[in-house]
Amino acid sequence: MSVTHEKEKILEVKNINIDFGRGRKKFHAVDDVSFHIYKGETFGLVGESGSGKTTIGRAIVRINEVTSGEILYRGQRISGKISKEVDHKVIENIQMIFQDPMASLNDRAKVDYIVSEGLYNLHKFSSEQDRREKVEKALLEVGLLPEFASRFPHEFSGGQRIGIARALIMEPELVIADEPISALDVSIRAQVLNLLKDLQEQKGLTYLFIAHDLSIVRFITDRVAVIHKGKIVELAETEKLFAHPLHPYTQALLSAIPQPDPLVERKKVVQEYNSSMHHYEKDKPRWIEIEPEHFVLANMEEGEKYRCMLQN
Repeated sequence: MSVTHEKEKILEVKNINIDFGRGRKKFHAVDDVSFHIYKGETFGLVGESGSGKTTIGRAIVRINEVTSGEILYRGQRISGKISKEVDHKVIENIQMIFQDPMASLNDRAKVDYIVSEGLYNLHKFSSEQDRREKVEKALLEVGLLPEFASRFPHEFSGGQRIGIARALIMEPELVIADEPISALDVSIRAQVLNLLKDLQEQKGLTYLFIAHDLSIVRFITDRVAVIHKGKIVELAETEKLFAHPLHPYTQALLSAIPQPDPLVERKKVVQEYNSSMHHYEKDKPRWIEIEPEHFVLANMEEGEKYRCMLQN
């Protein structure tokens, strides 16, 4: 993990809301979410399926529209209506690795074309020879031989490396990795995680790493935001979050992490989270900094309780 010392904000998500549908069918997927990502870090966004984490990632790359709030890249708004020039800037500098590699790849196209799609769209090559060399370099960087360019995606196990190569060929600054290993065999998950870390160090990449598996998040991230039903409930440096989880939902997620020791796993007690445990009728929750860089969604009474927990 590479933590920047300059603390330069590369991306800011400010009070965004995302709705799908209209009227009675309207679904509020993301609720007043705010966070920022520093250059060179890996920022984790963790939650159960349907929590809104992928929706946020897709909003950053402008696949999903933001209902309200704004997203800034290097201080420039990239959400809502933007110019074609800014749109190209987003495509060049922010790339996404999708969760299901096979679903996000055109199975009728060869790897050469799939990896080149971004180059074609923005005309980022001077000649056919230049394009082929860029494809070859991108494949080599993810551990694939250049001759694989003439193959089809279904000839690969998983195909996630192709998705990573397609993102890297654009030479982005920020990569959104949406559950990049959840569809992979256990045997190659560690390989892909190590590849992502190595590429980050070589290229100075910044990651937004979206996941539901907290054990993997601990391995690769610098800071983590925990999201529940479209709302971020806790945010802290990774080790701080694991050492002192404060919000009951975070505690429930951590309690569900599988343990390698079968004896420990057998005795493990998984906590259940029920939002009715909060009493927000009069004392509304707000974003509270319980300790430096450790934030939690809580009302005044809960905030005092969490501070006591840290002191003990």
